[in-house]
Order: sequence, then structure tokens, then C-alpha cells
Amino acid sequence: MATNNVVFLEVLEWFDESGTELVHRIPEKGSGEIKFGAQLTVRESQAAVFFYKGKAIEVFGPGRHTLKTANIPILTKIASLPWALTSPLRAEVYFANMKVFTNLKWGTRDPVAFKDSELGLVRLRAFGVFNIQIIQPLLFINKLVGTQGMYTTEEIEEYLNRVIVSRFNDHMGETIDTILSLPSKYEQLSEGLCGRLEKDFSHFGLGLSHLYINAITPPTEVQQAIDDRSRMGVFKDMNKLMQMKAAMAMEKAAAAEGGAGPGMGMGMGLMMPAMFAQYFSAAKPEGGDTEGSFSCPECGSALSGDARFCPQCGHQQVIFAKCAHCGKNLTPNAKFCSRCGRPADEKPLVRVCAKCGGQNLPDSIYCNQCGEKL
Repeated sequence: MATNNVVFLEVLEWFDESGTELVHRIPEKGSGEIKFGAQLTVRESQAAVFFYKGKAIEVFGPGRHTLKTANIPILTKIASLPWALTSPLRAEVYFANMKVFTNLKWGTRDPVAFKDSELGLVRLRAFGVFNIQIIQPLLFINKLVGTQGMYTTEEIEEYLNRVIVSRFNDHMGETIDTILSLPSKYEQLSEGLCGRLEKDFSHFGLGLSHLYINAITPPTEVQQAIDDRSRMGVFKDMNKLMQMKAAMAMEKAAAAEGGAGPGMGMGMGLMMPAMFAQYFSAAKPEGGDTEGSFSCPECGSALSGDARFCPQCGHQQVIFAKCAHCGKNLTPNAKFCSRCGRPADEKPLVRVCAKCGGQNLPDSIYCNQCGEKL
């Protein structure tokens, strides 16, 4: 990393030594004097975005680049001929780490309200892990780094956690009627929640490759009800439960001294595994995780990581900004969205619950505080 305290930054490069930096800025504060002809080295799994006067000028992929008017055409208008294209620019470079960041934590800080069809209003806690990857470095820098000042996974975890928890509450409300059936639906909930969040994360230039729900924790009395229901699912009905208890009593009696104890104990020991194998056989998981691939947001065609335009439909892949309301890609310096007509810099309002006054994400379906449908 060349950050020497000299007048010009002649060589620009960055090594991620911590393993947690999503974005690194050169210089770290303010604007540096970057001379025409400076060498920019971008490594594999990196992208570099050149900013001048607070605006993105160009995005560079892996390789060695010379910063001059040949590869930054717009800079021709900035430089003056009397300086022979050698004057320094007050600018900065952002390096984006394009690798997959794994094992990021998410969870409910406070219990969220869930309206159960059998138990009424229940307060739930949930937690898990998720993996992210920067897929649109310019959009990510404009949305989170530039406005929120987030550079590391630790800083972005808390921000994304609020989005995940809100979508978790909506997904639970639309998918599960009662949490008594939760134990058999963890995988289904994880997959559905991951699909629901992909659109939210794409607004930040991020891809969500995996999301896992490690646990959903209801109050103690509700946990007891779930345990009882699970036992009933194994034994089917009380009659079979009584039969098993009778068989266990017979086995215990056979093991005691006297009578036909030794023979009976051996016979029951051989019979018991076969009797209950159908109830306790474990199903093997099918399939496996597959890494996500880049695709065009317009036509869905597969793309290489450094593609600037889709080879099938010609859609531009370097996204400067997205409309906060409809998700339409915005052109540089756009003042209004071409799809919905809303101002490009308009921030979406929070959605306030009419019953309890709790604040939720703009397009939330259920309130996090009271569980009522918004």
C-alpha cells in the first residue's frame, strides 16, 4: 500500500491484511494529489474506483493501469494544456474487496412480535449467519461507504442486520401460521428469507450468497409446547406412546432376577431396534451448496466478473445508483427516475405502524413491535 507522505501518489495499491476490509480509501482522509501517469495496481478479487471532486470517474478491474487521459477520457476536460497534462488532481481512489465475506452474524437485538394462529402474540428471538459479496463496487461505495462511512464487515453487519430482521418478520408472517411447526421448516425459512433479501441487498451493490437460520427462540412456555408437539409427531398418538412405555417396562422386568429374565431380556433387546427403527431413522440431507454466479439484472444472462455490458441485451453492468423506490438503475447525474418519476436523491420514508407507532422499513408487511399487518 503506497501511502507515503509525499506530494504525489505515484503508485496506488492495497493489500487486505486484516481480512475484514470491504473497501479501502487512498488517501484515507481528505483528497490526495494524484499525478497524471500514476500507476494503479488492482489485484485479483479487487476493483478500483477513481473519484474526482466527489464524483466517480472510472472503474478499474484487475491489472496495472496508468492514470492518464487515454483511459480516463473525462479528465481531458479537467486538465489544462499549459500544465502539459502533468498537474496533480485533488482526487481519491477506493479499492473494493470483491471476495466472498463469510460467517457474518445477524440476530434480533429485541424480540420481534409474531401473531401465531394458535398461541396468539408471541415474542421471538432469532439469529444466524450470512455471506455477502460486493458485486457492484461503484453502487456499494455510493450507497454505503460514501453516505454511511462503512468500510469493514464489523461496521456493515449492524446496518444489514436491521434489514434482515425486518424481512425475517415479514417472511415468518407470510410463511408460518404457527410456530408449533417450526422444527421442520428451518431450511425452507432460510431459503425463502435469502431469496427475499437478494433484492434488498442489490440496492447496496451487494450479493447475498447464503443465509442460515441457526435458531428461532420463543418464550420458555412456548418451547415446552413445541417439544410436546414434536414428541406427538414421533409417537403419532397416545396409544403408541403407552405401547412403548409398556415395552420398556417389560424389558426392565426381564432384566431383573428370577423368572424368564435372561431369555426375555435378550429377546426384547433384539426386538426393540426393529420396532422403533421407522420412528428414529435419520434422513440424509440431499444436494449441496452451490456458489452464486453473476447474471444480468435485465435479461438474466450469465456474465463474467469484469463485464461492463451484457453480451445478450447490451445492458450496462456498472451501476452508479439505483432508485430507492422501484430499483431502476439510474444514469450518472440523473435527477429523476426514468421508471417511476421520483427524485433520484429522495430517501424512502419509514413505515409507521398505525396500532403501536413502531417504525419499520418502507415496504415492510408486518410490524416488528406488535406483529400487526401494516
